[in-house]
Amino acid sequence: MVRRVWVLALNMYREAVRARILLGLLGLAVATALYSIAVGEFALKNAPRVVADLGAASISLYAIAVAIVLGATSLYRELEQKTIFPVLARPTRRAEYVAGKYAGTVLTLAVFIAFDAATVLLILSHHGGRSLGLIIGTAVVLIVVPLIIAWRWRAIRTFLPIPWALTALVVAAFLASGAVDDRRVVLGASALAFLEVTIVTGIATLFSAFSSPFLTAIFTISVFIVGRESDTLGRLPVRVFGEAIKRIGVALSVVVPNLGLYVPPRSLLTGEAPGSSLVAYLGLAGVQAVGWSVGLFLVSAWIFERRDLL
Repeated sequence: MVRRVWVLALNMYREAVRARILLGLLGLAVATALYSIAVGEFALKNAPRVVADLGAASISLYAIAVAIVLGATSLYRELEQKTIFPVLARPTRRAEYVAGKYAGTVLTLAVFIAFDAATVLLILSHHGGRSLGLIIGTAVVLIVVPLIIAWRWRAIRTFLPIPWALTALVVAAFLASGAVDDRRVVLGASALAFLEVTIVTGIATLFSAFSSPFLTAIFTISVFIVGRESDTLGRLPVRVFGEAIKRIGVALSVVVPNLGLYVPPRSLLTGEAPGSSLVAYLGLAGVQAVGWSVGLFLVSAWIFERRDLL
């Protein structure tokens, strides 16, 4: 079972990395990170903070966009092109198929977030005292070497971004060691963004199990917005909104994932918030992400098992 799910996940990853829209979103993410350099120049002494905050926000935003796009289209594309039937004709259950699609999407998002975070950290490394020549040289090596490997060994070029993204993130994090607080912000925000997109991908997978890509995207975005405002909905003042709206807000805050947990204040990410621990916070966020992801997957698999594919 695990082997079948892993094969399906790698196949999903292969399809995703070849999609032009994913490359376009990655280009936008890198462009936004580079744009933070110009914005930071107007902030004088706060330039590193501007780069880190803008970079962290862009990582979350573009990762959510990728999760929605991939989650909304992956199952529908297989049904539209009839490529799902040869897979299900083999000893593969529908639940395993959904699990493979979900795991492949999460793997793609992990690579996407790692690349984006590495770009932001390389920019931060200049503010941390690294020379511009070292940064540019490192960036060139990180780009040229994988291209040479992909050209020389074409059989591995599809999966080359997986170790490449991890390597780039580690190298960039090391170079940004001079900007301690801002590096913590980027790395912490990246980890939380990854946990958040596991939930968003689960939501998109759930809707895509019975709906069209357009409706899936609309439903997922709606749940995402409500989830981000979950805390606010649970504290709506009765005097302003009335008892009925108050109860609806409380109900929504309970049944929808609290995605506001994944965008904490900067002071928590830097460790400046009194009585807080980033490690403990990430552990709590991880437990919630796992719980919601497993629950959403089980419901998605149950719906897909009973769906008429013809």
